[in-house]
This record gives sequence, C-alpha cells and structure tokens, in this order.
Amino acid sequence: MKDTTYRTAHTDFSRELSYGDYLRLDALLEAQQPLTKAHDEVLFIVVHQVQELWMKLIIHELTSAMALLEEGVVDPALKMLSRVCRAQEQMSQSWEVLTTMTPADYLEFRWAFGKASGFQSYQYRLIEFLLGNKQPFMMRPHRHRPEYGRLERALHSPSLYDLSLRLLHRRGLSIPSEVLARDFAQPYQPHPAVAEAWLAVYRQTERYWELYYLAEKLVDVEENFRRWRFNHLTTVERTIGHKQGTGGTAGVPYLRRALEIVLFPELWQVRTLL
Repeated sequence: MKDTTYRTAHTDFSRELSYGDYLRLDALLEAQQPLTKAHDEVLFIVVHQVQELWMKLIIHELTSAMALLEEGVVDPALKMLSRVCRAQEQMSQSWEVLTTMTPADYLEFRWAFGKASGFQSYQYRLIEFLLGNKQPFMMRPHRHRPEYGRLERALHSPSLYDLSLRLLHRRGLSIPSEVLARDFAQPYQPHPAVAEAWLAVYRQTERYWELYYLAEKLVDVEENFRRWRFNHLTTVERTIGHKQGTGGTAGVPYLRRALEIVLFPELWQVRTLL
C-alpha cells in the first residue's frame, strides 16, 4: 500500500496561516544577534532567551492562579501551579546546556555586552515579586523600561502566599489581621499564628484537603525555585569563578545569599511541628 500521508497534507499557504506564520518564527529566529564572532555567544543568547520564554509562561500561569485564589477557586489554580513547576524544571535543565561553555569560551565575548546582566531581567524580578520576595530597591534597574508600572503594581500587591493566607482565613482558620493587612511591598515575615493555621491543615488533611494540596503545591514551586537558583549559582561559579557580575553584583556571593531566601516559611516550619 502506498503511503499517501504527504499527498493529502495541506501544502498551499498562500492564503492561510502556516506553522511559521502562527508562531512568528521569522521574528523569533532573527532575535539572536551575536555581537562578536565567538562560537559560544549563540549558545549564551539562546539559553537566556529560552529562559525568558519560560518565564513568560510562568508569569501567565502564576497571575492566573493568583486571580483564581483571590476568588476562592482552588482546583484550576492548582493545575496552573503544576504547570509552573514543569516550566521551572525546564529552566533548571537549561543550565546543563550552558555548562558546555568553558570559562575560556565565555571570555571570548563577555566584554561585548558591557553591564548587561541577568540581574536586570524584568520578568525574573516580576516572578520574585509574585512569589513574595519583595525588595523595593530591586526596582531601580527597571526605571527606564515601559514595564516598570506593572512591576510596581506587583510590588505593592499581595503575593501568591498572601492570597493563600487570605484563603485560609476565609475557610475559617485564624490568620492575624496584621498579616492579612501587612505592607505588601515589604518581605513577608513569619508569624506563629500562621504556622498554627498550617499545622491545623496538615493535621486534618481530610477536612482541609484543598488547602493541604495547595500547601504542597506551594512547596513544589519554592523547591523548584531554589533548585533553579542553585543551578544558576553553580553554572556561574563554574564559568567565572568569583569575579564580579557584569551588572555590578558580587557574583557568586550574591547568588549564594539568594539561596537563603525562604518564600513560604511556615510551610517549611510545619514539618518540624507535626
């Protein structure tokens, strides 16, 4: 029997949307513009651009999940957070590709992009704010960007964890008013009453199944975020050692301090309290 698959496939796209048209591949594939002739600069650009695309998806899923949690709708939000976790895993794996670049390879083109640095990623900063790592001074590198307003709104709005605590409160668990009405532009500070509320959820999983599942999904998100940061740190140390970062940060020491940040502290404390 003859294979007629290709013969029946649609091939005339003179008046219809093709695969490349739909995905705007011309613009996407033209976005890699190396500044030098160094072979590995293409690798460096592609890896970071792919990370930014995954971040775009993460922001889309996070903001949608947060809107649902604010309305008290949990199940669809959990699905979105699961997708965030899968995207985070892909981001972490991308560092494995970048580690094929040696320090000597990197030095061939590092000088070309001046003070440009991942530290200045608007989307990464937005993800941090959505997850609750609120540091107002981190706004400074983005003042020249049109997205500054969105970043500022995220700084002053409840984070994913704040909305989760509001949900606990609406479900009858005791969350102090000073936690619910805190200054959202500041980093979250753990509270004993919040730890007690989560402890009640973990001790009565059948009664609070949705909240229990949400808690574990939040832990998944934070664990993946930590893993991405650790892989980033390891990649940077392997490539430039303890040199200063191109954006002016301390480089490896700065990234190592970032590993100590805890986004959802009571969810880690509850393991000890159980």
